Amino acid sequence: MNNRLIYALEVMESMFPHAKAELNHQSAYELTVAVMLSAQTTDIAVNKVTPALFNAYPNVFELSKAQSEDIEPYIRTIGLYKNKAKALVNMAKRVVQEYNGIIPNTRTKLLTLEGVGIKTANVIVSVWYNVPAIAVDTHVERVSKRLGFAKDYDHVNDVERKLKTKIPRSDWSKAHHLMIFFGRYHCKAVSPKCEVCPLSNECRYIKQKGAVTK
Repeated sequence: MNNRLIYALEVMESMFPHAKAELNHQSAYELTVAVMLSAQTTDIAVNKVTPALFNAYPNVFELSKAQSEDIEPYIRTIGLYKNKAKALVNMAKRVVQEYNGIIPNTRTKLLTLEGVGIKTANVIVSVWYNVPAIAVDTHVERVSKRLGFAKDYDHVNDVERKLKTKIPRSDWSKAHHLMIFFGRYHCKAVSPKCEVCPLSNECRYIKQKGAVTK
């Protein structure tokens, strides 16, 4: 357990006590679709398109019958929509054929689905199946590196591994959400709020980049 990281997470929790998944969903299927759509796109943008998509394709069985061209109009406003439409249909087909229409509850099985990478699999097992996991998205990666819990050159898999060794397993999922909120709303990629950051003394980014401190 790393005391610096635990302290940082405590500070983040005081700032964002209600941190949780912001993708709207009511089932493992909806969560899987939403997370797949969220790659290189904001959760806000995804939440705008999923209501109509889920109304048209309310479950994995209906989605598995679609063609990617059928899906594209519903998600055209988000990035990489053509690739995502194809991945969604292929994901659904495999879930129906291999898993009896049930979204798998293990990372190993989830990774057999097209369009599901390690980050997506971690989100699904953590958020829906309550399995401790840390999904390293762009926010978690940025915060980890700025606060010195990972090296600047670390791959996302290395960041995940290091965080897991420093955080108690029971806190992995909570830490994931706290770091996302901290990165999304405070320690932003552009114009981070360094001048009012309670973790400025811990921040390697401020020291390296000469950012304004409190």
